[in-house]
Parts: sequence; C-alpha cells; structure tokens
Amino acid sequence: MKNPEVIIVGAGPTGLLLAVELGLAGVRAVVVERLKQRSGQSKALGIQPRSAEVLDMRGLLDPLMDRAIQLVPAGHFAGLRLDFTAWDTRHPYMIGIPQGRVEALLEDRLGPLGIEVLRGYEVTALTQDGDSVEATLHDPAGDDVRLKGRYLVACDGGRSTVRELLGIGFPGLDGRLLSVVADITLADPDGAVPETWNLPVMTPDRTGKGYLAPIGDGVHRFLFYGAEQQQLSRDTPITEEEVGRALRHTAGPGVELTGIRWASRFTDASRQVERYRHGRVLLAGDAAHIHSPMGGQGLNLGLQDAFNLGWKLAAVIDGRAQDGLIDTYHAERHPVAARVLANTRAQAVLLVHDEENLALRDIVSDLLRVPEANRLIAGMISGLDIRYELPGRPHTLLGRRMPDLDLETSDGRVRVGRLLHEGRGLLLTSADGAEFATIVDAWSGRVRHVGVHGELGADAVLVRPDGYVGWAGEVGDSTDLVAALNLWAGVPASRDVGTIDAFCGNPSTASTA
Repeated sequence: MKNPEVIIVGAGPTGLLLAVELGLAGVRAVVVERLKQRSGQSKALGIQPRSAEVLDMRGLLDPLMDRAIQLVPAGHFAGLRLDFTAWDTRHPYMIGIPQGRVEALLEDRLGPLGIEVLRGYEVTALTQDGDSVEATLHDPAGDDVRLKGRYLVACDGGRSTVRELLGIGFPGLDGRLLSVVADITLADPDGAVPETWNLPVMTPDRTGKGYLAPIGDGVHRFLFYGAEQQQLSRDTPITEEEVGRALRHTAGPGVELTGIRWASRFTDASRQVERYRHGRVLLAGDAAHIHSPMGGQGLNLGLQDAFNLGWKLAAVIDGRAQDGLIDTYHAERHPVAARVLANTRAQAVLLVHDEENLALRDIVSDLLRVPEANRLIAGMISGLDIRYELPGRPHTLLGRRMPDLDLETSDGRVRVGRLLHEGRGLLLTSADGAEFATIVDAWSGRVRHVGVHGELGADAVLVRPDGYVGWAGEVGDSTDLVAALNLWAGVPASRDVGTIDAFCGNPSTASTA
C-alpha cells in the first residue's frame, strides 16, 4: 500500500469533500473508513444556501440537484420561519437531500482524481513526529497495516477514534432534551401524511408530536420528542411500540408503522475541541464539534470545514506556502462552529416546556417578524453571514464571501462561481485596476487573473479558492496585494515571506456580515 501525503479518517461528507479538494490540487490522499460499506442511513437531510454556493464553486451543485428530493424555500430557527431571500445569493433555499446521496456524489468524484477509499479499515494507533504521522490500521482481514503521511485529518464523527487516541479533550455541555430520529415505512390509506416537505412545526409541548418528511423510495424521516422520551436514557432501545405511539399522535390513528429502517436517540449536547490542530493531525466536522441538529447546520458546518482546509493543506504540501497557513484553518473555523453551538443551544431553550421559555419563544417569534432581525438570524443559520477577520487594510469586502456576480469579461459573460471550478485563487480587476495584472503574473499558476468590465466594489479583488475575499483594494495598493498573494497563494521562490507569521500569531475570529 503506497503511503499518501494526507490520510483522511472518515468517509462522511466532510472527509469526502476534503479528499475531493486535495485531489483537485494534485495531492495524494487516501480515505480510511471503518465501515465496510455505506450505512444506507439518511442522517442529515439539508444543504444550506452557503453550502450550495460552496458546491457550485466546484461544479458539484448541478449533479447534486439531480439527486435532491426537493427545495425547501425557507429555513427555520427552532421551528420559526427564516427568509433567505433577504440575502444576496443564487440559492435562497435549503436543498432537501439525504446525506447518503451527498456522500455518493462526492465519492464518485474521487475515482477520476486517483483517490481511494479504504473501507473496513479501523485506526488503532497513531504516532507523529515533526515530519510525518503514522496510523496503524486494522484491515478487513484482521491484520495490522501501517500508513504514513505528512498530515492526518480526523473526519470520523462525534465519537472520533482519532480524538480518543490522541487524548484530545472535548469540553462542552451535556444535553437536556432527548429526541428520536428514524427512517420509517408506513401505511397511510387516508393520505394523511404530506407528500412534500414543509418547515418543521416544532412546538415546546410534551405530547410527543413529531415531524414527518418523505425522503424517497417509500421511506419517511420521523423526528419526535416528548414526555416519554425525556424519561428514557440515550441507550434505551427504540421499539416499534414507541415509534408507533408517536406516529399515531403526529399523523392520526389511520396511519400505521410498517417498518423501521434505522433509528437513533440524540440530545442537544454541544461540545467543541479547543484546538483544531495537534501537530500534524487536524480535526474537522463532528470530530471537532457536535451540537443538536436544530436549524439543519451540522452537515453544512463539516462541508465548509473541509472547503476551508483543503486548499491550505494542498498549498503547504506542494511547497507553495508555509506550514503556518494551516493554522489559519483553526483561526477561521473554530469561531464559526462556536457560534453554531451557541445558536443550537438557544434553539433548544425555545423548545423546553415551561412558562418562562414559552414567554421567551413568543418574544423571539415576534422579533423574527421584523425583517432586519429575520435577516440576521437567517444569515447565521445559512452561513451566508460569515466574515473572517483577515489581515490587511480594512475594506468592506475583506473576509466576506464573494458574491456570485455575473461578470462581463473580454471572453464574454461568466459567473464568479464558474471561475473557481479549478480550485485556484482568482484576481478580478476593473479597468482602473489594470496595473494589478502585471503583479499577479508571478502567481499565474496559482491565481487566475480576469479583467472585468463593470463594478466590482473595488479596483481589484483577490478571491481565495474557498470563495472568500482575501484582499480588496484600489489603485496604489500594490504592496498590500503582494502581501496578500504571499499569504494566500504562497511565496514565489524569489520573494521573501510576507505577513503569514504575524497573522498566525494573532488568530482571526469570524463575525457577522
């Protein structure tokens, strides 16, 4: 077995998208997965607007839409409606799609990139030094094999083996609300169960009333919680009787449970590792943070972790950037996850049944009828409001997601998102910013230059491979552009190191737009 440059542990959406990103950059990677085959469980069901933009930047959105169940025209905060159309995005909706279909799409992309998924391999030991990390794997035949790489990324879920082997703490809060999620089949002779998705109607009652959504092939996702569930432990087996009682209460006495494909109990516990990097081991997705599924953010948080990390790892492995570039992954993504943990805890409070919380929910419901307040929360839940605090001269665009503008260029009309399909950076210059075109020549293999006829919001804008603005400036800011290119695209051999050390010594935080 040939040693890769990056070992990815976990073949969920986070690990698979990271593998796609590394493969696109020509990095040798391998994905190690404990399960011998995909579980077939639907798990997460929604792609948020920002994740739709992320997938669109790599040409993955159209094939994903072909596998989707339906578009959901709004989001929710503890069951209270959110309007995504208040944000400048081509995708002001959630995409209803089971997680398994997302995984299948991403894994299909790995073959042409030469990246293998090793199924049935379990990590049993890890060692690392200043140059590499070695994983001992238990293979399907029961033998131990060793795999060495320059870096290892743990994408192996909330009960991460990698995290446990390294003794990494997972501080946070225990759950207070116990719920059940299940994929079920049912008999519905009277047509009482909706055939399309609606927003979850979550109310802070104790009746066990739940939420049903069709997910294809005659299977429904069923989520419920109530007084009965709160009296049980998380390890209590989920019986057909328990699910049947909740189903009848939710859909009526004419609906009968005919089968359970998969079921699990979950809580609103929230935990996050203090550091996303431990030497040559990094953590992403649920291995780095867990929270309740309120608002449908978990799958999306992991995808965007991978999208942030992939191009940075590739730049360092290729020798184009200093190792410190990888530290910006923690600096940027840790605050984003911390904010998700906070908002899911807040949503859980709004679903706890007591008089004080009912009063609070009424107030929040009234607030979300105010367009400005609704837009703020919609931006948080969707990920559209993320802004990284990046080094450089302040600019309104700096650290924000670059809007997917229709650009007029000498080669015709093209979207920003389409220009990012190759996974390279992008320098957009207006007519006034023509002087920047000669500067970027030294990075021509790493950053694509496109002259634009029209308004950009600046004379020139440097867009990172993940679609965030790494620099924006006006005529006369050429020195600042060189520093930004050194940082985000790597230093040309003939140039001195720019600002990366100073940046990594002062970690960024994420703020709202």
